[in-house]
Amino acid sequence: MRHRSALISSVAAAACIALAVVVVPSVASAAAGCSVTYQNTSAWQSTPTSGGFNTTLAITNLGDPISHWTLTFTLPAGHTRTGGWNATFSGTTAVTATDIGWNGTIGTGQTNASVGLQGDWTRSTAGSAPPSPFPQPANFALNGVACNGSTTSPSASPSRSASPSPSPSSSPGNRAPVVSLTSPTAGQTFTAPATVNFAATASDPDGTVARVEFLNGTTVVGTDTSSPYTFAWTNVAAGSYSVSARAVDNLGAATTGTPASITVSPGGTGGPAPALRVSGNKIQTTAGVTYRLLGVNRSSAEFACVQGKGMWDSPTPDQASVDAMKAWNIHAVRIPLNEDCWLGTFGTPSGSTYQQAVKAYADLLVANGITPIVEMHWNHGSYTGTSSACADATATCQKPMPDAQYAPTFWTQLATMFKGNNAVVFDLFNEPYPDAANNWSNATAAWTCLRDGGTCTGIGYQVAGMQSLVNAVRATGATNVIMVAGLTWTNDLTQWLAYKPVDPAGNIVASWHSYNFNACVTTSCWDSQIGSVAAQVPVVAGEIGQNTCAHDYIDQVMAWADSHGVSYLAWTWNPWGCSQGNVLINDYTGSPTATFGEGFKAHLLTQNP
Repeated sequence: MRHRSALISSVAAAACIALAVVVVPSVASAAAGCSVTYQNTSAWQSTPTSGGFNTTLAITNLGDPISHWTLTFTLPAGHTRTGGWNATFSGTTAVTATDIGWNGTIGTGQTNASVGLQGDWTRSTAGSAPPSPFPQPANFALNGVACNGSTTSPSASPSRSASPSPSPSSSPGNRAPVVSLTSPTAGQTFTAPATVNFAATASDPDGTVARVEFLNGTTVVGTDTSSPYTFAWTNVAAGSYSVSARAVDNLGAATTGTPASITVSPGGTGGPAPALRVSGNKIQTTAGVTYRLLGVNRSSAEFACVQGKGMWDSPTPDQASVDAMKAWNIHAVRIPLNEDCWLGTFGTPSGSTYQQAVKAYADLLVANGITPIVEMHWNHGSYTGTSSACADATATCQKPMPDAQYAPTFWTQLATMFKGNNAVVFDLFNEPYPDAANNWSNATAAWTCLRDGGTCTGIGYQVAGMQSLVNAVRATGATNVIMVAGLTWTNDLTQWLAYKPVDPAGNIVASWHSYNFNACVTTSCWDSQIGSVAAQVPVVAGEIGQNTCAHDYIDQVMAWADSHGVSYLAWTWNPWGCSQGNVLINDYTGSPTATFGEGFKAHLLTQNP
């Protein structure tokens, strides 16, 4: 991660007892009303007659509180939906968006501003800019009620009955469906890779059931639109899950049933992590099975040894800590390292003690079926230029490039240690920024510096380019998969293919990092800049994250990566508190942070490597 030194609803329901002369409103007689603000946040032009756009939808509830919502609307002519976030979407022009659980509650007068939509626009005649003002949908409806900015309440008269039952004529509001999960049952156990067979019953008192959604936490894993409502959730990894069923009726009202906690135990034939190789634009096992590196970063070996904090700034990684990772379905762990501590030139521990601690952790991960990615994070060399984190010559911060003085030796030693174990992946350098070092004045020079090293503008030490580090690794006889970064803290891969180092083993992949504060943060940018690389070589997003405690940005990154076969690892598996974002856990037992860790874990549990 860029510039770090050790970074350190539910709604209570009110029970109403019907007494004489007390009016008790039913669900059917609840006041309803809403308004929606559809705000264009960006629009771009791809051709003279077409382009894309991003919008946000702020939903304001003007009626009684709701615990689940479905929003329907029709996009203007020439506009189609291509994606979205923080809702379950269907339809391209006639669009339906349903809450994803955590954002389902909207109190009276409250606004849900978490939902976003992506799409394409076209027009019949050429123009020089996207449409302005941006067209607006005109028929928003929330849970079947038109959003016209007003509140409607069915007429009701006082009742002296102890059990008021408004008739349909006096209660025109929609009543929510009823749903019950019948399979799996609470406490049921499975063995990974598991098939969990969902089943539910559902009915609607005044309409029809449009669909039943089956959920893992807040993530919809399957849907059935006809009774009997069933779904088979396959290849479920080891871990603990909270599953439930949600029924949605024909007017959009939704009810989620009581969740059931289930456990998937590790399989008895899991085995060690597989040896890996590159084939075309895929990482594969030696058996030819496509394999994605999906997991987390385990920070501290890069900084603890130079800050007086020991090896790991925490308890030594052990089997219990690895089991906690396996419960998240983690299949890869990136281990940032310190060049000086490895070589014994600075830091405590350093030299052989440091090296053996790294090897012990990598071996433990491999034995548990998890791919270790060993990576040079902090290195030697004095740098005081643009975006400088420190002026120390020793490896106490992120430098713009590896140093020619020590980096080749570092990689010769590391490659020798893991030679013959192709379950271990090598990440040559964390986040190069020679383009920032030359004040963004010469992109060609920056890419040349990245590949060839030598004397680079703005960097006061001799640089080791990626080609020299590939050569150092291969000279040992090691054929492990190698990750090679791009520019701008490896967020920029625009010329990666043109400056790709030569690898006699043919086992190079592109390293990419994606945070919400980077330059390339939209699907259109990923399509044009990252997708073109991923079409030719494997791409591994060695770090993904966002500087908030939410997960809306990484949700978009992961959805795009899943659809393009791209690997990703979240920053970071360290219990540092989520106040600065990018922290996945509260402790090393794997308790996820809210909501960054929760969101990443929920998504990872749906993925296979």
